[in-house]
Amino acid sequence: MPRGSSPKRERQYEHIKDSAEDRGESTGRAKEIAARTVNKERARSGESKTASRTSTQDMSSGRRGGQRSGKGSQGPTRDQLYEEAKKRGVEGRSNMNKGQLQRALGK
Repeated sequence: MPRGSSPKRERQYEHIKDSAEDRGESTGRAKEIAARTVNKERARSGESKTASRTSTQDMSSGRRGGQRSGKGSQGPTRDQLYEEAKKRGVEGRSNMNKGQLQRALGK
């Protein structure tokens, strides 16, 4: 963390780093994720001297993470469904979208 960072940001950094490690990220990658997230939050709240346009105008990292957390409930990707359809020999699979593939596979 940069010199002069607040205790809140220090706690935030440690929490994010620990969470990333719990998800299976390497220590180095966990530190990188935590540092980028905290630096973005510092820029958004005016705590840093300089800030990129994307740090201040893009959606917050908390909101983005919330959107990503729902991804697991959407099931397999279209590509994964396509590969299964190919194994099963489903006719017309190359022209199907995700919903059509799911119906054709009975999912």
